Amino acid sequence: MKNLNIPAFRLHQQNIIKSRFDTPQYLVAYMGAIQAQDYPMSKFAIGLRLPNATDATIEAALDAGELVRTHVLRPTWHIVSGQDVRWMLALTGKSIKASAASRDRDLGIDAALYAKTNDLIVKALEGGKNLTREEIMQYLEQHGVATNSSLAVHFMMNAETDAIVCNGKMRGKDITYALMDEKVPKGLDLSREEALATLAERYFTSHAPATVHDFQWWSGLNMTDAKKGLESIKNQLNTVDFNGKTYFFSKNHDYTEGVESLFFLPAFDEYTVSYKDRSTIFDPIWHKEAITSNGIFKPIIVANGKVVGIWKRTIAKNKVVVEPSFFSKTDALPPETIQKVMQKFGDFLGLSVQVKI
Repeated sequence: MKNLNIPAFRLHQQNIIKSRFDTPQYLVAYMGAIQAQDYPMSKFAIGLRLPNATDATIEAALDAGELVRTHVLRPTWHIVSGQDVRWMLALTGKSIKASAASRDRDLGIDAALYAKTNDLIVKALEGGKNLTREEIMQYLEQHGVATNSSLAVHFMMNAETDAIVCNGKMRGKDITYALMDEKVPKGLDLSREEALATLAERYFTSHAPATVHDFQWWSGLNMTDAKKGLESIKNQLNTVDFNGKTYFFSKNHDYTEGVESLFFLPAFDEYTVSYKDRSTIFDPIWHKEAITSNGIFKPIIVANGKVVGIWKRTIAKNKVVVEPSFFSKTDALPPETIQKVMQKFGDFLGLSVQVKI
């Protein structure tokens, strides 16, 4: 494929143009992971890739342990399949801990303190409890461990990467934690070599075309392991060279050219966040409009694979107000077109949609 349309191919492989799954767990397993520090938007990132999904159906999958929100891959939250979470953490947990080591020392945290806090966190949550981070910190304080907001972040992230805790059930707007072994059924048991190959296969199928540097960025692995994972599945992949880079994609794709498209994608969507090089989807002058200097990925408007604007939403009592902002007047769309495109978002939330220009 000498003239591969990389943006259009990615929209297809990421299940945005064409939905090929009917359950949240199967979709997320296919994707490998969905970045999820913006929790409401991450649920829509899953929902827009499924037919007839709602916020409630994604929430139910998280409550049931079919999906898990935790720190995995790069040191940020992702949603992954419950079948995959343990082998992924076994593969990436060490690098996540290493990224926190310097700050651990600044905070006076050592291995003995982490062992103590892990033990106390288990005691606080055992028996099916779902507690907020603040409630867990109160328990630690009652048992002789000093806490503050910075320590709390590190204590809980360490417990997540040790596969001790994961998301609990939402309590209104408050996020809670639960014990992973009480909530999430045992899943796949992979060796390190199998895990590297599986993670690479998931990425280069669902996010293709992509480079090894994209995979290294997305996974948080070191480059040696990223190359090892890619090498183990190369016989499943084709390649194309573009602007001096080699892109890999699955031989078993069913992508075809010629589909015009328009999407309003959520904040931190995999379409932007999962690649180190985003030049194929951004005009360079607009990159900073959608991605801030401190790494905040705004909700984006994507026309035929190219990012042409950003949008924000405001939730009211019975409606969601959508405000688009196009980078160029030539890309602006009439309200009725936006209304039609955003109806999926309204249906996902169970609200009517109002477009505000």
